[in-house]
Amino acid sequence: MFIAVDNLSLTRTTHHPTDRWAHQDAAPLEVDGRKWSYVVEGGASPGKAGRVSGSGRGRGRGGAASPMGVTFKAVPLQSPLPPVEEIMSFIRSYVVPEGFPDSVTPSYVPYMTWRALKHFFGGAMGVFTTRTLLNSVGVAQSRATSGAVAINWILKDGAGRVGKMLFARQGKKFDYDLKQLRFSGDLLMELGAGIELATAAFPQLFLPMACIANVVKNVAAVTSTSTRTPIYKAYAKGENIGDVTAKGESVGNIADLLGTGLSILISKRNPSLVTSFAFLSCGYLLSSYHEVRSVVLNTLNTARFTVAVDSFIKSGHVPSLKEGNSQETIFNPPWRHQPVAIGSRFGEAFQEPASFVAIRPLFEDERYIVTYNPTKDKVYALLKDQAKPDDILKAAFHAHVLLHFINASHANLNARKRMNSNRSYQNANPLNMDFIPHIAESCKIVTSSYGVFKKKAREQGWIMSESLLNPGRARLCGIVPE
Repeated sequence: MFIAVDNLSLTRTTHHPTDRWAHQDAAPLEVDGRKWSYVVEGGASPGKAGRVSGSGRGRGRGGAASPMGVTFKAVPLQSPLPPVEEIMSFIRSYVVPEGFPDSVTPSYVPYMTWRALKHFFGGAMGVFTTRTLLNSVGVAQSRATSGAVAINWILKDGAGRVGKMLFARQGKKFDYDLKQLRFSGDLLMELGAGIELATAAFPQLFLPMACIANVVKNVAAVTSTSTRTPIYKAYAKGENIGDVTAKGESVGNIADLLGTGLSILISKRNPSLVTSFAFLSCGYLLSSYHEVRSVVLNTLNTARFTVAVDSFIKSGHVPSLKEGNSQETIFNPPWRHQPVAIGSRFGEAFQEPASFVAIRPLFEDERYIVTYNPTKDKVYALLKDQAKPDDILKAAFHAHVLLHFINASHANLNARKRMNSNRSYQNANPLNMDFIPHIAESCKIVTSSYGVFKKKAREQGWIMSESLLNPGRARLCGIVPE
């Protein structure tokens, strides 16, 4: 038997005197991980058809009823969850994306774990810095009028906004060295916190120190904000970037609140500022380092490209995404020597025009020129004005191949010098032309191996159609054979 209710086919579910009907061939409805079915209870006699209306008499619990007394009722197909599981399900709805773990990549959990720890230490540090600033400006000890305090505080915040605005013009660099800049931003954040805490020792210098600290911290905030979305995008599977971002920020806020609450309790005992800063900063920076280290990106920036090419040159193997990201250099101090430069100026690469004239024929069919400047101990890749993204990638590959030849030559020379310390094997002032044989040999290697490198890199999941090598803007124009 059946009864038609709003074009739904229902069947009898019980022989109780009170008629009870359920959907026929209707799929159960799943809400918050639990499956539900709908039944109809009421006085409709078998074999008669009725139509449920949203109004009228006979409204029963669980739904609307018709004048006939027919009532919808939701019936769970699963037994109720235990209270503990209900609580855990409620918490998961705030901290993990829907469909977790299938909706995110495997490295999402370690990333969010370290991110939560970082925000915990950051929230704890915020209590100490805020308390110190208030004491220094004179609020806690009534050293200044309320008007002077307000002006100092406004000037401090204004300086921070100016710093944020000025640093925003560097935004394009955030796409190239995302993880490196993220960690550098966290270093700046701790530097700013240290300056804020130092105002306790120099309260008379509150305004300049607080302004400097706020500028530094706002620059760090720009870095964090600009790199957040690309990182979340790397973890999202499908079109759930919004869900991943929202849950990631929720985890950060929860950890920040926990750190703030614990720090408030600890600060009542007036612990040493130096000890507190050292402990919290170490925890913050350690968490930050592991946070960015756990990010797995499939694009090739300078650091990951160096890892991939070096591995290919030495073993013929291109590392996987996980291997390449794990070996990537996260912190590059400004004073560290960079052995390769892409898109450099002519004057930086060549010591004299004769070297350029001698090297140019080797690159007639290429849209770049690679050379080595011994006085700067650096390989330069100069790009021609017709260079396209693949030409830039090939130029960088060629530069690393040439660097391998140069390093091998230096190693052999040093070994011979150690064996015969009384003989000289190197000119006092070597020139570009002294390394033309190495450049010519590197051209042969690149011609035969660049295509193989690209193929193996694609097989490992690296995106080769677009690189993030951040080349310089200089280009060579009008280079034609005579």
